Amino acid sequence: MTGKLAIVTGASTGIGFELATCAARDGYDLIVVADEPLIEDAARDLQQFGTSVEAVEADLSSTEGIDRLLATANGRPIDVLCANAGIGTGGAFLDQQFETWRHSIDTNVTGTIYLLQKVLANMVARGQGRVLVTGSIAGYIPGSFNAVYNATKAFIDNFTEALRNELNEVEGVTLTTLMPGVTDTEFFARADMLDTEVGQDDKKADPAKVARDGWGAMLAGRGHIVSGLMNKAQVLAAGVMPQAVLAGVHRKMAEPGGGSD
Repeated sequence: MTGKLAIVTGASTGIGFELATCAARDGYDLIVVADEPLIEDAARDLQQFGTSVEAVEADLSSTEGIDRLLATANGRPIDVLCANAGIGTGGAFLDQQFETWRHSIDTNVTGTIYLLQKVLANMVARGQGRVLVTGSIAGYIPGSFNAVYNATKAFIDNFTEALRNELNEVEGVTLTTLMPGVTDTEFFARADMLDTEVGQDDKKADPAKVARDGWGAMLAGRGHIVSGLMNKAQVLAAGVMPQAVLAGVHRKMAEPGGGSD
């Protein structure tokens, strides 16, 4: 794989960092990006695998940030894109500032699909490339007390399914959707959800395992993967349970102060 390039967004911690680790282990040169200075530390850690790693700190909610990320490739073909960046905000929607939930939508939805359009257009023109997009099983569940995040993931899960169908007849280009469940990352601290039942769940999935599942599915050209047996069961249940019941279940998980502490 020497000489091939992978871009991983949201790569400073969690699933994104572990996806970048998978790419580095397989010999890809890397451009890793996040909206925080910690991405520089992540890049230094990834250099242990002996590949080229370039860090970009950029706001992935803006077209300017996406354009700056892509310019970093300096015209080099992108062989793999892991579009993983995402932001959640816990708590009651009516208590949230406009700027907060707008930033989440712009990062999870607008920035993601702008990046996909830019990268996939070039991949299709070349007839070669692999894309992995991090959706979520949260997209199947009305997200009481995390309403905007779950709605953005519903968009991503649905959008990538449609886009994958549009690409059916394109040879050499694949699009895979990774749909994890509750994973042990910084998400819950950043979303101010540490006092919730789900935030205090000590059985969260290992982000390294989730990343390996997604990376393997992408290399195999699979359309999507739900990481974890229990998460597969939740997706099946979401297909038959009334939406109001699912919203109530999520409320119990995500309502502020619902944890044991």
